[in-house]
Amino acid sequence: MLRFQKKLWFWFLLVGFSCSAYPSWALNQKTLQHKIIHQKILTGADQTSLYLPMLKSKKIGIVCNQTSEINGVLLVDSLKSLGVDIRAIFGPEHGFRGTADAGEKVGNYIDKQTGIPVISLYGAKQAPSAEDLKDIDILIFDIQDVGARFYTFTITMARVMQACAEQHIPLIILDRPNPNGNLVDGPILNPKFKSGVGMHPIPISHGLTVGEFAQMINGEGWLKNGVKCDLKIIKVANYSHDMEYILPVKPSPNLPNNLSIYLYPSICLFEGTAISQGRGTLFPFQVLGHPLLKGKYDFTFTPKSIDGMSKNPPLENQLCYGIDFRKQEEKSIRKQKKLDIKILLDLYAAFPDKAHFFNSFFNKLAGNDILMQQIKEGKSEKEIRASWEPELTKYKLMRKKYLLYP
Repeated sequence: MLRFQKKLWFWFLLVGFSCSAYPSWALNQKTLQHKIIHQKILTGADQTSLYLPMLKSKKIGIVCNQTSEINGVLLVDSLKSLGVDIRAIFGPEHGFRGTADAGEKVGNYIDKQTGIPVISLYGAKQAPSAEDLKDIDILIFDIQDVGARFYTFTITMARVMQACAEQHIPLIILDRPNPNGNLVDGPILNPKFKSGVGMHPIPISHGLTVGEFAQMINGEGWLKNGVKCDLKIIKVANYSHDMEYILPVKPSPNLPNNLSIYLYPSICLFEGTAISQGRGTLFPFQVLGHPLLKGKYDFTFTPKSIDGMSKNPPLENQLCYGIDFRKQEEKSIRKQKKLDIKILLDLYAAFPDKAHFFNSFFNKLAGNDILMQQIKEGKSEKEIRASWEPELTKYKLMRKKYLLYP
């Protein structure tokens, strides 16, 4: 992979960092397949000609992680090579290079590859301070999202928007496709359950790109004290919400492929239960299980500590019995366009120790205390879905105001 990136970087230098097609001699078969899939879609970051002129003679800060790439090269490395004056990197959950475990706090440090200071937004602080931004003229946000309310990168973006608005610093968002962009479903967050995994009154699957989400935050007045962030969004070219988009880089350590990404909005709710979601395996968010489900299900897996993915997974070294989703077709999951609530109902019904099925995290993930009660009372999937209306319909109407793509 390193040798391929060096070849690719050499090509960028030859073409003046344009978005031209790769030369045939620089491609292996896997990369060629990726190029064919994505030849019509250009992320905001890809379209350097649209934002490089804005950065000239400016002091730049960048909020980014390992997904912030231009054709396989990290955005920071790319812009630094082009003479952009990058003064600070701000890292979200999992860190700038994407190697920290879920929920693991990350400190500040100097990036060895670039020598640029990295300021963590998932440790002692959650947003850039006035001191962090005092030498910044423009801030860039470029992080791949997966379209779920509890995926923390949009929460980081909202906090960055607040900081930029208060310090009168423009924010450029390099937009990226939402792989779950056609999925708008779930209960709307009750403000009483606002937390680090849910900040805004949106459903579990919001169906927005980060650029569209930023417009909604501004337009709905969700920033404190009524401030507005000075936004400039570099749109994705040739994209619509119904398009299938295969992510070139896994968005976080435990979302290794598109199957896990499509299942994530439904399966992440199990982090609020006793059930393992496969953390500590090479197929997280593609399986569910627990030792007490022995006799109920034949499929088994054993969570182990895995550096770079899950150091201390739930139910570590315990044989779990449960469900394997890996034989499901990705396209069929995506076409359903709804959360899979049935698996939550089924596993609760099968779990023998119901008093310990849920934990205190569930209501934060659900965004209310109603869903847990509905499950305990034996409500049907149809009844649960009906309770999400009319708030979900109101959200869908509001969402239309901020869409940048069909």
